[in-house]
Amino acid sequence: MALEFSVLFLIWVSLSMPLISRSAELQGAKTKSATFLSPMFELGPGSVENRYYFNIDFPRGHIALKSFNGEVIDDQGNQVPLHETYLHHWVVERYYQRNDGDASTQRKKRTFMRNSGICQKGVLGQYFGLGSETRETATEIPDPYGIEVGNAPDGVEEKWMLNVHAIDTRGVEDRLGCTECKCELYNVTVDEYSRPLRPDYKGGLLCCYDYTQCRLAEGFHGSRRKLFLRYTVVWADWDASSIIPVRIYILDVTDTWKGTPIDSIRSLVVHNCRVEYEIEACSSSMEDRSQCIDKKRTSLSLPDGGYVIYGVAHQHSGGLGSHLYREDGQLICSSVPTYGNGTDAGNEAGYIIGMSTCYPQPGSIKIVDGETLVLESIYSSSRGHTGVMGLFYLLIADQLPSLLLDSQNPFQAQSE
Repeated sequence: MALEFSVLFLIWVSLSMPLISRSAELQGAKTKSATFLSPMFELGPGSVENRYYFNIDFPRGHIALKSFNGEVIDDQGNQVPLHETYLHHWVVERYYQRNDGDASTQRKKRTFMRNSGICQKGVLGQYFGLGSETRETATEIPDPYGIEVGNAPDGVEEKWMLNVHAIDTRGVEDRLGCTECKCELYNVTVDEYSRPLRPDYKGGLLCCYDYTQCRLAEGFHGSRRKLFLRYTVVWADWDASSIIPVRIYILDVTDTWKGTPIDSIRSLVVHNCRVEYEIEACSSSMEDRSQCIDKKRTSLSLPDGGYVIYGVAHQHSGGLGSHLYREDGQLICSSVPTYGNGTDAGNEAGYIIGMSTCYPQPGSIKIVDGETLVLESIYSSSRGHTGVMGLFYLLIADQLPSLLLDSQNPFQAQSE
């Protein structure tokens, strides 16, 4: 027993040590990367982990974030495939914590520093977040841009929170149903706060909260195992002369906002982002099931526009892609899924293993303050789906590199 503990302890220590490396020059500043582990969590067949870890390991100081990504591994450092542990999502949020008083009031001292919007009511405030697509989705922010963090005011300390939502589907009766959090499979009638679910709620986040259990196939028995989210952060020391800050926007196709573009600029618009929605199966009379398509659209606007630097969508199984348009129909960005066709981690058949990303030609796409945009999320409806998402991440910059601005305006370059 003592030997087993020692071996596990050594594995834990070796896995927990940040792996620091330096890469090529970034506009005169070197980028750095570090790989960390989340706190350990245990899952058995059909069980769910959906916890929030505060003050996680994270680069410190005034820095520009360049990339963040993660994946589930076991206590031997092996990648865990989605058909064993489904990574519903992970999100990382930034918060300030006052460093006065005693430790017993820590929670009251936290102030979450949300992204630039546009959802209110405490949802979608994260800086980073992905799901099953995490291994094959690019998150790099192109030079010379970065997300500025680490500039907390006096009297507070900047910290980071990680939420991991993972579902163990080994031996379950209905693997897709478990990943879509169908309430009947979890035998759930109340949410995690013991509030009754509405009668028409068939599945979603309210039914697969922490410690819930998805129904197993009769007679199946399996062991519990120790897991971690291994995450890698890339950053550069902040340099205002060479790095241009970007703002993070997260759009939601379920958003039902009220107001006008002018209201949006004045921040008078109220956004109601429900995060998830349900897709009904198409008519059984349709002979060609490939024609069963569900398109969901919403119009919305950003209070502060700017140049689009990066874009990517987040969808669940059944997703066929998401598109962001201007009001006149001009395409801003398309993000489509890649599905796996094997059994190895990173290529799991039937699962979304990556989402394509948009890196527009610098300066080619500019969103005007308060401009109305149209977000579209497309899923297959050959079968019904519960708890699907249609999110869209955008990085927006207020300015372009000076050299690019000069090339776009040679008149100004000559006059200077």
